[in-house]
Amino acid sequence: MQNNIPQSKRFLLASDFDQTLSFNDSGIVLSELLGASNFEAKIAGLSRTHFVQQGAELSYLLLHDPEYRRVRREHLYEVGKLVRLKQNISLLMKLVHDLEGCQFSFYVISAAPEEVIQSALEGIVPADHIVGTRFQYHEETGEIQSILRVPAGYGKVAALEELRTGLGIPHNRIAYVGDGSSDVHVMLHLNRCGGLTIAVSENKYITEIARRTVLADDALGVAIPVLEEMMNWPPSRIRGMFEAHGQVVHEWDKIRTDTVKFRPVSMAARAAV
Repeated sequence: MQNNIPQSKRFLLASDFDQTLSFNDSGIVLSELLGASNFEAKIAGLSRTHFVQQGAELSYLLLHDPEYRRVRREHLYEVGKLVRLKQNISLLMKLVHDLEGCQFSFYVISAAPEEVIQSALEGIVPADHIVGTRFQYHEETGEIQSILRVPAGYGKVAALEELRTGLGIPHNRIAYVGDGSSDVHVMLHLNRCGGLTIAVSENKYITEIARRTVLADDALGVAIPVLEEMMNWPPSRIRGMFEAHGQVVHEWDKIRTDTVKFRPVSMAARAAV
């Protein structure tokens, strides 16, 4: 930690985990490991009923579904090693940390189990910079007894605010990266407060809310809107920084997409106009 960095030059970059820093959902990986069936159908059913916060469905299954009750802490660590991560997460950490005269603190805020994220990002993101779902385990059997924390829905807003307060960083120096509907609340909150929100998927619930959308298989992609929006860097400087670290921006297309659908109007409706 560079204590000589003035408070006005300190920033917070927070990111979701599943399908943001990774390619696949940790719940799917866990289901394959257990040989559990119908995971996606169960998640869809919980989502339709709005019985749990969006993004917290896996936690509910781990606590209540018979097929998932056998999960122990070691299973979650194993899942983390099986999750396929996006490229260059380590380099992203280095780039944002080494920006001249500035300091970015990087945190992961996700509804995925804490053990999964810690295992997947071991050696890349410190454990104390990971805010995931935390369980209480039975001391003798190792069975999940209860849920102590779920950073999903408004829970992500609370987690972000706790980090922001502890770091002493104002909202306009915070960037949040997410991919799905579980990120809606925190993005709306941050937009209202003047922060930067970045979508990394084509999920319409997110792309309509996020200030920027970046579609890339490489984690470095999120650095572009951060440098443009928060640091006011021109494209030439951004390209130069990437090249200095051995990465050439091969394609960089800025596209604004209008999605439009038409349907025919009946003759009666036309006559009424």
